[in-house]
Amino acid sequence: MSGKVAEAILDFANALEAACIQLKRYIGEQHGVLAVNEDTFTVLTFEKQHGNKIGEFQVAYKKNNVPEKFQRAFNILEKNNATISNRYCGGGYTFTYWLYGEGKIYRQILKAK
Repeated sequence: MSGKVAEAILDFANALEAACIQLKRYIGEQHGVLAVNEDTFTVLTFEKQHGNKIGEFQVAYKKNNVPEKFQRAFNILEKNNATISNRYCGGGYTFTYWLYGEGKIYRQILKAK
């Protein structure tokens, strides 16, 4: 295979990959399911808390975080209707995430099934 053919195949593969990413994002937005990396949430500053019913958990307050990063995470959870009874998490996540009240994002370590 010549260098030009290999380069053309690589360019095609890169374009196909970019199109797939755009398609996944579009489908996710249309159906309320966004597949995001957990880093979207782990960049936030969380404070440890304890509740009688759920035990140890953490809270990220809007005022203690970079506004853009907090808002992005908040929007994802809101779009996916993340509540304490319908928590948000993806494959390979360490925590589950949910919203309750204004300006707060909650998380708890994902329990093994």
